[in-house]
Amino acid sequence: MNYAPEGKAAPVVKKGEFPFAAVALDHGHIYGQCRGLTEAGAELKYVYDPDPAKVEKFCATFPGVEALPSLEAVLEKPEVLLVTGAAVPNERGPLGLRVMDAGKDYFTDKTPFTTLDQLAAARAKVQATGKKYMVYFSERLHVECAVRAGQLIEQGAIGRVLQVLGLGPHRSSPASRPAWFWSQEKTGGILADIGSHHFEQFLHWSGAKTAKVLHAQVANYHHKEYPEFEDWGEANLLADNGATNYIRIDWLNPAGLSTWGDGRAFILGTEGYIELRKYLDVAREQSGDHLYLVDGKGEHHIRCQGEVGFPFFGQLILDCLHRTENAMTQEHAFLAAELCLQAQAMATRIE
Repeated sequence: MNYAPEGKAAPVVKKGEFPFAAVALDHGHIYGQCRGLTEAGAELKYVYDPDPAKVEKFCATFPGVEALPSLEAVLEKPEVLLVTGAAVPNERGPLGLRVMDAGKDYFTDKTPFTTLDQLAAARAKVQATGKKYMVYFSERLHVECAVRAGQLIEQGAIGRVLQVLGLGPHRSSPASRPAWFWSQEKTGGILADIGSHHFEQFLHWSGAKTAKVLHAQVANYHHKEYPEFEDWGEANLLADNGATNYIRIDWLNPAGLSTWGDGRAFILGTEGYIELRKYLDVAREQSGDHLYLVDGKGEHHIRCQGEVGFPFFGQLILDCLHRTENAMTQEHAFLAAELCLQAQAMATRIE
């Protein structure tokens, strides 16, 4: 919940050229969102949340940011070009509509929606306002080995991508979780939440323009005291270009693991394959960002930590200024959201 990697400063704008604000500090990913933007040269000017303790902690992390008394006060600031937020998941869509109505771009934590109706409303609002509804899919955008995998694929290192396997185990840490974390209505379910990362990275790495959900299942195996909660899920996708995707995600990380999750991805191509060990190399190294490449020339271990950076944030800033779509197209962000919502809606629950 507090994943916020530090990268090297790589500003794409001068000081003051891209002011932004942070609101809705419900999820710790807001720190990663803001850190990524500030490292790329954006100026974090304002913050708002109804909880003073959250604001105090945030201001201690980002000195110089000004706390405002309301969301309206943030939206009325003419110099703010983008508003980023990490609201309770079912509040992210409605918040985005207000931000875009105020003439500002919106950058939300994943999952961006909890219902297909929210997605439809956002599509319509983007069309009406011309503003961006961008999403912090951190497990690709803020993981250096995942960024490097995309670069290698674009260079043809493994040929045509045929299949992506995504594994996303997380630690539930019940004592530290807010009440909304256990609510199906507020989170949308495990495939809508964690699954959004995996569907997005599949679309990116495979180059798919559309995909359909073939199969989905969810369960609550180990958290029976929270009957609405889903601590396990799986799904299969088939893309328009023939690539397939299997994901398995869960909240079952054992206490003995040295980090919050042993996230992995396996990318099979016609001329090689890639394995990503995102957050650690289990029982070997507690550092993350390990990329293993096997191709026609041999076996390669590429250490990506501190070497690749996080280009998405600078690209997003420039996209907002120039109205381009180099960081991520709007359709890509919405398609990833649509697929995870479709998977969640059709999922069979194992009892």
